[in-house]
Amino acid sequence: MTTTGTIGGEVIYFDAERGIGFATGMNGNRYVFDRHDLEAVESVAKGARIAFRPEGDRARDIALAQPAARAPAAPPAAAGVPATAVGVPAGSHAVPTVPGGAAPGLFGYFRRAIGASYANFRGRARRKEYWGFVLFAALAMVLAAGIGFMLGQMLGIDEERDPVVTSIAIGFTGLLLLIPSLAVTVRRQHDIGLSGWFLLLWLIPTVGALIVLVFTLIPSQKHENRWGPVPDGIRP
Repeated sequence: MTTTGTIGGEVIYFDAERGIGFATGMNGNRYVFDRHDLEAVESVAKGARIAFRPEGDRARDIALAQPAARAPAAPPAAAGVPATAVGVPAGSHAVPTVPGGAAPGLFGYFRRAIGASYANFRGRARRKEYWGFVLFAALAMVLAAGIGFMLGQMLGIDEERDPVVTSIAIGFTGLLLLIPSLAVTVRRQHDIGLSGWFLLLWLIPTVGALIVLVFTLIPSQKHENRWGPVPDGIRP
């Protein structure tokens, strides 16, 4: 395996029967993988140290990391020095794990949704991730409407009577946000233990959209489910 562009990490979940899993990298990001991404091994166990090539939100070319040489026992941590920083060799691939670890803010979730997770229909999304996306998606639509209105006025179009440019700007922004909107809603349903196919309830006039709305308000399952581990920031 070539090591160019690879990072170290740890397996946090792997379903051998379905052949899908999740890993956390030494950069703090989480990645999804399947058995086709395992390069030199047929299966990996939870907690296994690995090296892999990150590609968006996927872990590619996964191989077991070579065990590090045993380091001498470290002295007790001094006052004011985090315990996780004591006895960890420089460049180690070890990733400290903290239950209910730190999670991005609302805008961080939105940026992830339109970036690395743009078309990610796998995994789970907590309520904060979903509503962070909804909030900034709405703001993006308002901003697009404002820009379209001003541009139309500059072009000599009476946007108050015939909002042509405004409508185009809103429509274009809506198309850009459509796929991540569907993806984050599916992941939100996974987070409460439901299949993403429940999104088809949207096709039922009025009632369907209300049911999906209720789904988005239900708290996360505080245990690992068939779609992955508990999202960051959720306390057991």
